[in-house]
Amino acid sequence: MKVEQAINFEQLIQNLPEYYTEFDRDMVRRAYELAAQAHLGQKRHSGEPYINHCVAVASILAEMRMPSDVVAAALLHDTVEDTEVTLEQLRLQFGQTIANLVDGVTKLDSLPRVSRSDHFGEDEEQPEVALTPEQLSRRKKQLTTETMRKTFLAMNDDVRVVLIKLADRLHNMRTLGYARPEKQKRIAQETLDIYAPLANRLGIWQIKWELEDLSFRYVNPEKYKEIAEQLADRRSTREEQIEEIIKNLSRVLKQAGIQAEISGRPKHIYSIYRKMIQKGKSFEMVRDIRGVRLLVADIPACYSTLGIIHNHWRPIPGEFDDYIAAPKDNFYQSLHTAVIYDDGKPLEVQIRTHEMHQNAEYGIAAHWRYKEGGTRRDPKYEQHIRWLRSMMEWRQDVSDAQEFVDSMKTDVFEDRVYVFTPKGDIIDLPAGSTPIDFAYHVHTDVGHHCRGAKVDGKLVTLDYVLKTGQRVEILTSKQGGPSRDWLNPSLGLVKTQRARTKIRLWFKKQDREQNLAQGRAMLEREFRRLGLSDINLETLARKLEYKTPDEMFVDLGCGDLSMSRIVNLISEQETSDELVASAPKAETTSSDAVSVVGLRGLLTTTARCCNPTPGDPIVGYITRGRGATIHRQDCPNVLRATLKERERFVKVSWGKPTRTYPVPIRVTAFDRQGLMGDISNLLNGEGVNIADVKVKVNHGHEKADTADIRLVVEVRDIAHLSRVLTRIENLPNVLDAQRMRGNLS
Repeated sequence: MKVEQAINFEQLIQNLPEYYTEFDRDMVRRAYELAAQAHLGQKRHSGEPYINHCVAVASILAEMRMPSDVVAAALLHDTVEDTEVTLEQLRLQFGQTIANLVDGVTKLDSLPRVSRSDHFGEDEEQPEVALTPEQLSRRKKQLTTETMRKTFLAMNDDVRVVLIKLADRLHNMRTLGYARPEKQKRIAQETLDIYAPLANRLGIWQIKWELEDLSFRYVNPEKYKEIAEQLADRRSTREEQIEEIIKNLSRVLKQAGIQAEISGRPKHIYSIYRKMIQKGKSFEMVRDIRGVRLLVADIPACYSTLGIIHNHWRPIPGEFDDYIAAPKDNFYQSLHTAVIYDDGKPLEVQIRTHEMHQNAEYGIAAHWRYKEGGTRRDPKYEQHIRWLRSMMEWRQDVSDAQEFVDSMKTDVFEDRVYVFTPKGDIIDLPAGSTPIDFAYHVHTDVGHHCRGAKVDGKLVTLDYVLKTGQRVEILTSKQGGPSRDWLNPSLGLVKTQRARTKIRLWFKKQDREQNLAQGRAMLEREFRRLGLSDINLETLARKLEYKTPDEMFVDLGCGDLSMSRIVNLISEQETSDELVASAPKAETTSSDAVSVVGLRGLLTTTARCCNPTPGDPIVGYITRGRGATIHRQDCPNVLRATLKERERFVKVSWGKPTRTYPVPIRVTAFDRQGLMGDISNLLNGEGVNIADVKVKVNHGHEKADTADIRLVVEVRDIAHLSRVLTRIENLPNVLDAQRMRGNLS
């Protein structure tokens, strides 16, 4: 094994960039010696020495021609996490920079304390308790999320932290076959969700494509194998075609006096799969898409080459993109076109300079390639760093790790749209952004005072989804501020974390008593609308990690706590007994939808008098020959029960719902043409069936006619009902939508 280690390290030394000084090479050797000693005796799942992983990560970065301190940090990246080596030792032996890089990629081994959930004094130790498998799983997920947050924050200070993390994840993915199947899928999905998009945002296509293909292999092994086998079957034919195309292109360009380096574009399995999904086509429909890449001397040569290709082969309309004049948000530059080749089939062509190709393959890491000593920074690199920091300027205002990571997915990793201000400036936003997101991106005050928007000169609603190329104008007012409705995820008014953070900060600056009163009123109104009563606010607050209900009201009022989180908590409870003051905790036995304490398999039916919905506090009534009838605890029939009837009540709780539940709701609105059609279309879009409907129009003499609409809708749970009611209330002319007690009559 020692021979194998030496060979690996010597290969690394040979692959170090030629600009490394003797001091650089000596530092890499010292880092290897310390890492090898620290990891001595440690093995990976494959059985090989752990140090091999460290050398492999360093080799990936050396191939990218990264500076010596990055390669040294890569060799040491697991020492603080997995060995007795401390950050202070690294700081003394290798300096502050390498210590900071290692710290940035070191996983957390314990969760940071959060004040509202910390019930112990600073000098007290939290008691050791045995964790259930569910609690252990949840804790591991929290640690993973907190670690990601730590890494992303470190990235903002030094992007090299994430380059080490990407190289680490790439080698882990290459060796993922030795892990347990459940771990393989979890890590692969995490890589597809976080690390591959991160490599894309940094423009490092070389790592992005490999991470995607390796992840796809474990996330969807059947489809991966199917596409891989079909590619393998046609490889020889495809390679012959590409060779012939390259010869033909070389001849045409040589006649025009243009020197070009031409190569076939590699086929990536995940990109083929994405294309199949996006275009709704089978592999047979996309297999003939061939691609070549042309590298030329300079930008004028790019456009000259494009003209020559278009003169020889007919371009396909709508398939031309000029990313040289208008680079992508990750600073990718190239000309993309597609033509009908001689055989009548499409041919995709990319045209770029050699420098553009280096930037495309290595992204932000290309800054260090071919730079003397790897120390000089160029303007493009500084521009890239400024762009990264601007995209994460909201980071300090987000304390919740899961929210932080989710926000990175939406604000940083997702596809982008490019829209224009009235002055013609380009605004880069995540796909799915709305006029409110645009307004806050332009300026905080523009967002606060936004009251409407025009897109390409036409008025649009504030939930309108912006598209690339559109011209957006925000209509503002001098008075007022943002609406709390903007933070309601059910309404889809705000997409980006940047906008959400600024809206919350606005409400936080309001008077605490105002937020307290507003939060209490919001919660009372939501409970009233959902027909919930007897909710123990003290218990609810504790479950949300608040010490008192008032703290919960304040956060709800300023937007730090969303109403949907409260509703989801109530909806997700396997039993709602803890949220009801009068109901003690009980052990239950699950059935399909309702579980009855101590009576496994007892037939249950929901009572028509109160139509209980998952999440409601409920009670069972034993009938003669028909099992148990399930009532809401505040059902009038339950409250009027005699002493003798109460003896037949049993404790019940909701199991996992496997079907929908009919709930009567009432909608009050000013009558207008198409009102019922809009409600019906909305419910259809939400996947909600209408089981019954009654409409009554009250004709007024001086005031407008009002419509009283009563429906029975089939929803999954309380959270689903809340979203449906919120969306109905947001329809034009609707005054109120709430759950009814009893049935429609």
